[in-house]
Amino acid sequence: MLKRFVVDISPLKKYPDFRLIWISGVITRLGSMITYVALPFQIKELTNSYIAVGLMGAVEIVPLIIFGLYGGVLADKVDRKKMIWATEALAMLMALILYANSCLDSPSLIAIYIVGGCFAALNGLQSPSMDAIIPRIVGHADLPSTSALMGLRYQTAVIFGPAIGGILLASFGVSFSYLIDVATYLVALLLLWRLSSVMPTGTVKGATLKSLGEGIVYAVRRKDLLGTYLVDLSAMFFAMPTALYPFWADQLDARWALGLFYASVPIGALLVTLTSGWIKNYPFHGRAVFFAALGWGAAITLAGASNTLFLTILFLIIAGASDMVSALFRAAIWNQSIPDELRGRLAGIEMLSYSVGPLGGQMRAGSVAAWTNLRTSVVSGGLLCIGFVVFAATALPKFRKYDVRSNEFAVAQRKIRESSEN
Repeated sequence: MLKRFVVDISPLKKYPDFRLIWISGVITRLGSMITYVALPFQIKELTNSYIAVGLMGAVEIVPLIIFGLYGGVLADKVDRKKMIWATEALAMLMALILYANSCLDSPSLIAIYIVGGCFAALNGLQSPSMDAIIPRIVGHADLPSTSALMGLRYQTAVIFGPAIGGILLASFGVSFSYLIDVATYLVALLLLWRLSSVMPTGTVKGATLKSLGEGIVYAVRRKDLLGTYLVDLSAMFFAMPTALYPFWADQLDARWALGLFYASVPIGALLVTLTSGWIKNYPFHGRAVFFAALGWGAAITLAGASNTLFLTILFLIIAGASDMVSALFRAAIWNQSIPDELRGRLAGIEMLSYSVGPLGGQMRAGSVAAWTNLRTSVVSGGLLCIGFVVFAATALPKFRKYDVRSNEFAVAQRKIRESSEN
């Protein structure tokens, strides 16, 4: 009975290329999460400003949109392995620049923002290829389990990374934290070098606006896909309070718990991932995404209304669990119903839905907190999330009723993949 709920790790054993991506991702994300904690901390120390911290989201959002869409086109044009490796190498260079800047007597705030924008651009270029490569190196039936493992990869780094980052910041300072990030990129690059080449199967002749438009038209016409994008975008934009964590910890007189704030949402996500065996047998994917997004909004609202550290962290953990349920079923919809010749371009759109939302959410949270107060920012965001998720699900019944057993696109892709695997 318990076996049905335990996360399925068989894809790590069956697919060597997936194993390389998974291990390298754990390592590089550990370093990235150390930087993720160090960056807002450094900005806060330099400025002591809500706006300055929240501005990082504004700096990142434009390059993420532009390069995310362009990266999707490239993922359907070039070798996806080369795209992943090249962007990883450039990200290592950005971490080196952060390290050098932090060693100055007066670190440049402008340089931090510029590097943040470059990180966003590189993430936009890499993520579509990373997402699009998975259905090519893993069997169709194993894709839901693979999504759970990719979530586990992320959560492992996000839980331990901030904790390690907090210790490094307290013990050795910002510069050493950035240097550790550089080292993790180097190890990841050595592993990714062994990855097999994966050329797209489509016939995209150039990275043009026309080819990008083809992907956007496909996404808009498929209301089930459109629903996944809009629901996640609404949830993340309105109810993502990450930029407020340093101030939230201060308000609760618990600066020592800053790492716990950063780890709380991933802890909830990890609990879901470790018990995700049931997901591959649950067919109502649209319904699951809808209710999970509502759970995220409700939990964030309650966290903002709480006056104690215990309740705040508890509700953030519940929010993380809800978000992970949504993420797993969204990934299953995308991986099991989108044709490979469009997978990269659609992955670019997907990345915007789950990345632009949080970045815009940082800006919204910081701005509202500056105009009002922290509690108003968090609680209002949670309530707005609930309202917009209900609206999107009501307006898009094909999304809400998505069933992997009967959805025409999922059925068609299942037949194609089963034929190629046999």
